[in-house]
This record gives sequence, C-alpha cells and structure tokens, in this order.
Amino acid sequence: MANFAHRSPSVISALSVAAILLAALAGSTPIFAQTVSARGPLELTSALGRKLYALPEDAAVAKARQALAADPKNPALALDLSKALAACRQYNEAVAVDTAAMTSSPTNAELFLERGHRELGLRKFAAAQADLEHANKLDPKLVDVYYHLALAHYFQGQFAEAAKFFAQGREIAKTDDLLIDYTAWLYSSLRRAGKEQDAAAAIARITPEMKNTGPHLFFYLQLIRFYQGKLTAQQILPPPPSPPGDVESELSFNTVNYGVGNWNIYNHNNSNAISLFRKVVEGEAWNSWGFVGSETELVRSH
Repeated sequence: MANFAHRSPSVISALSVAAILLAALAGSTPIFAQTVSARGPLELTSALGRKLYALPEDAAVAKARQALAADPKNPALALDLSKALAACRQYNEAVAVDTAAMTSSPTNAELFLERGHRELGLRKFAAAQADLEHANKLDPKLVDVYYHLALAHYFQGQFAEAAKFFAQGREIAKTDDLLIDYTAWLYSSLRRAGKEQDAAAAIARITPEMKNTGPHLFFYLQLIRFYQGKLTAQQILPPPPSPPGDVESELSFNTVNYGVGNWNIYNHNNSNAISLFRKVVEGEAWNSWGFVGSETELVRSH
C-alpha cells in the first residue's frame, strides 16, 4: 500500500538534470546515476523548486485510452485509464480522467479514492483530503480510503488526525501485509503527535513471527523491527538504487531513509534527519510516499 504511491510504484527513470542541480545546490554529490532518459510531461514544480516529470506514455495507457473511448461512461474503464496513467506518473491527466468520469458516476467511491490518491502525489493535500472524505462517506468499508485519507492529514502536519485514520483502517485490514503497512505509518503518526506510549503499543501488534508477502512491504516490516529495537539503522538502510528501472530498489531506499529520518526527528537529531531526507529527494520516484514525506520535511525545515 504504502501506492507506494505508494502504493502504485512506477518504472524508475534515470536521474534528471534538475535532480543533479538540486543536489549540487544542497552541497552534496548525487547518489543516483547522472544520465538523462526520455521523459513525459511536466507534472509539477515541487516546493523545493524542482521540476518533476512524468514518464512517456506506454502501451498500457494507449490500450486503456482506447477502451474508455469505446465506452466513455464506464467508471471501471476510467479507473483503468487513470491507473495506467499513474503508472507513468502522468498524474494530472489521471485526475482529469477521474473528474470527467464523476459526471456520469457521481457516487462511485473508487473514483474519489483514485483522484484523491493522485492529488496526494501532486502535493494537493487539501484537495485530496476532501475527495477522500467524500469517498469514505460513500463507502466506509473501502480500506484504501483510510490509508490515503490518513496520508492527506499526515502530509499537512496533522499527525493526531492521521493516526486516527491509520488506526481505523488497520482495524478493517484483512491481511498481514496491510497490517504491517498501516502499523508503520500509525507508529510514525503517533510519534509525531507526541504519543510515545500509544506508538509503542501499536507496533507491539507486529509479532516476531509475522511475515510480509508483497516485496515492498518488507521495507515497512524492517522499519517496524527497527522501531522495536530489534534492528539498527545500519542494518536496515539500503544501498542507493541502481537505475535504470529498479522500482523496488528506489522504493526501498525512499521508504527506509524517510522512516529512519523520521525516527531521528523523534529523537531530536534533526541534522541526521535532514541528511537522509536530502538523499531521498535526489531520486526520481517523486510519487513515492517516502519522497513526498522527505520533501515536506525539508520544506518545513527552511
């Protein structure tokens, strides 16, 4: 979950010139390969001043676009196209597709969930919150809504509210993967809200025997073991990604560096936290939650 983008990770492109310039301005050497690959449209300019680009459209987008054109009022086909676009990081068009589909399907909770998810990636946190609150009213049993609604609050610095929704979602999670994912973010939210005892109780639910199934959930499980004091930061911090195209490598790097950076904030070591966050934002997976969180913290630190 953690679509990535978390929950929907996409193919990682090589480091752009903008990333190299950002790292130079930060006084550090970029840790990613310094090559430029084909890219799609400009999606947004971050609050740090970096231009963030989509990937080129692929065959999956073309196929989904054709299917929706043949049946334009079908919300399932609109969702397929939105997700295909998001896999190429074409978030602005994905949002436009969801918005158009709402005209004929105004009570479809999954459309509001999908649009809110992509608005989070575009750093439109308040808009995402509104969409996700509406999705929750339309379908309170849609577990992914709680996750993304919690993230909308989290990225706005509303940590107690974020914890509330992560906790609610965790209660209806039906797999260990979801339990691990929700728990990692619940712990972070509670720590940032100053509720250390509640945070300790939250991670106690992840037992030593618990395993992940989805590959990227291993990163969250490792973070929880770190929070539990069973692993050290050195044991869990992954090496820099090896582009091009290594989705899991960059997802792991962003997730763990952000999580350990957050832990440094709880423990009043802001300089270490900032160093870890800067490493994350040198990368290309700007739609990952670790990247969004790192970027948000760097903006707050200025």
